[in-house]
Amino acid sequence: MRHRVSRLRTRALTVGLVLAASALLPSGPAGAADSYEWAALGDSYTAGVFVGTPQPSLGDASRDGCDRTSNAYPDVVDQELAEFPPGKPVHLTNVSCGGAVVSDIATTRQTPISPVQPPAAGWPSVDPQTKRAGLDDKTDIVTIGVGGNSLPFAGILTKCLEMGAAGQSCRDYYTNPPEGEESLQDKLSRVQDEYIEMLAQVHQAATNAKVITVGYPAVLPENSGDCNRLSLTELSLIGHADIDWLRDDVLKPLNSTIQRVSNFFGDRYVDVYSSSEGHDACRPAATKWVEGVCGDAEDYWPAKVPGTALNCGVIGKRVTLVHPNAAGHANTAAHVERAIRIALLER
Repeated sequence: MRHRVSRLRTRALTVGLVLAASALLPSGPAGAADSYEWAALGDSYTAGVFVGTPQPSLGDASRDGCDRTSNAYPDVVDQELAEFPPGKPVHLTNVSCGGAVVSDIATTRQTPISPVQPPAAGWPSVDPQTKRAGLDDKTDIVTIGVGGNSLPFAGILTKCLEMGAAGQSCRDYYTNPPEGEESLQDKLSRVQDEYIEMLAQVHQAATNAKVITVGYPAVLPENSGDCNRLSLTELSLIGHADIDWLRDDVLKPLNSTIQRVSNFFGDRYVDVYSSSEGHDACRPAATKWVEGVCGDAEDYWPAKVPGTALNCGVIGKRVTLVHPNAAGHANTAAHVERAIRIALLER
């Protein structure tokens, strides 16, 4: 939960931006759309997965396995924009989906992987997010938070856990990868190419939209010595040198890649890394904005991953695998809301 003073400062900034918008936005011609159209695209760091109630709710026939939740940043921003509309209401279409890779935004069909009440035959595949969101020339804002699964960051993190348990280094593994495994530089180059293609397709679909890309928060500490290697609620058995490598050679370059491509297209990049430093997975529960390997989550979220030895239930936690909690989403929401309001002023 945000500190009261911080909340009041954010609200004051919001009100100031709304007043500016009211003064500067031209009145539309008769018959103009009575709301702004905003499409939220992205992966689990956008969808939320375990930070609130499922959207759609459990038992709803329209559930798609994407694990969108209330308290995820699109929902938080939507509430703020509804309370203080930027000239006129904003209509949100949120099609973010846990597990999405870059190509799932505009090119490929995705098969969702939600562990929450999956159908007996598994989740059916879904259309690319641009299609699901109905992007067209009437779309005003598109926010995109994606890229991590394309490395894949979770796969690299899991490898670091496995090798840490064996007293080995995942940094060495990816620096001199075995045959069939991409080097880290090759992974980053591939993600850059995929991101370029994705943004080009988004702009082609939503020709009049302001596009806003969202980076990843500081999930890893600046000082790896802050991590307790025996704690599942932190980064567990990942070695300290590997934590430093994950931060400086994987996560930060990924954010730099997203920012560089966004700048090339003239899009706005939202940096949530800087503001989240000091709130990483190795902080105390009251300070962290990112849960560790195991952490606090809503009751519907599983404590064990089927087919693996990981069971967070033994310590009274659930499988959170280094994802933002509600406080982390609230921080991202504050930055994304500001970016949206500024983008609408520029229209």
